[in-house]
Amino acid sequence: MINEQEAEKLAMLPTKGRAPKTGYSREAFGQRWADTDGNGCDQRNDILARDLKNVVYRPGGAQCVVDSGVLDPDPYTGKVVEFKRGSDTSAAVQIDHVVSLSDAWQSGAQQLDEAARERLANDPDNLLAVDGPTNADKGDGDAATWLPPQKSTWCDYGTRQVMVKERYRLWVKPAERAALTKLLDTCPTT
Repeated sequence: MINEQEAEKLAMLPTKGRAPKTGYSREAFGQRWADTDGNGCDQRNDILARDLKNVVYRPGGAQCVVDSGVLDPDPYTGKVVEFKRGSDTSAAVQIDHVVSLSDAWQSGAQQLDEAARERLANDPDNLLAVDGPTNADKGDGDAATWLPPQKSTWCDYGTRQVMVKERYRLWVKPAERAALTKLLDTCPTT
């Protein structure tokens, strides 16, 4: 059954076509992994600390830099993924922008000021620690072009997409609206 509250939010989102990608760059979204909550740790490490289990911090300093942990389970595949910081190992767990920055740009973020775009890029509700290869497969896809392989996570994925798009006054494309409706239909009745 569809989650009524999220369905109402989705219904309120404007439907438009994809805007051109012209002018898009990661830098348009401000500082990468800013410390938006002022706790002295960047958002990447905050999300790793939030989403991993058995977190070990890098020794010799503030408890900010996550050195290792376990993603159990990965929200997109259901797999258990070990995280160990290092040039050859960090990519096993990546931080996904649930609404990718490119998709956000093509859905209205180009009209936001830089501060709002930086908030969107570092918003904990838009960030998830996920299996790296699966995140790479997603690329900058929206809900119409990519879905998590694990269907049991579709409700959460769709809910996050709608929440972020509503929060930053972004729009949805027609096929994306249909896909989000399908995702919300997997939610338990509330």
